[in-house]
Amino acid sequence: MFKISGEMTIYQAAGLMAELLAALEDCGGVLQIDLAEVTEFDSAGLQVLMLARRGALARGVELRLFAPSPAVVEVFGLLNVAAYFAGPTDVIAST
Repeated sequence: MFKISGEMTIYQAAGLMAELLAALEDCGGVLQIDLAEVTEFDSAGLQVLMLARRGALARGVELRLFAPSPAVVEVFGLLNVAAYFAGPTDVIAST
């Protein structure tokens, strides 16, 4: 499981994207991302997750988002993007 803690903002986006791309290569077909400890989430954080989804689809990897924090849920709700992550290869789960 790939765990993200703290901020997912423009200040961490480049580093997080590099880490997620590396995790996609080494995940064995399923990448689980734990978002429970994300304290701040902005459009750059959302872009990181969207790019991770595209990267997963391109590699045939199943992407699962787990336990989105209130900060993540708020942005997903404001921008109405939950459906983007709710396809056959993507799951938003509470546990």
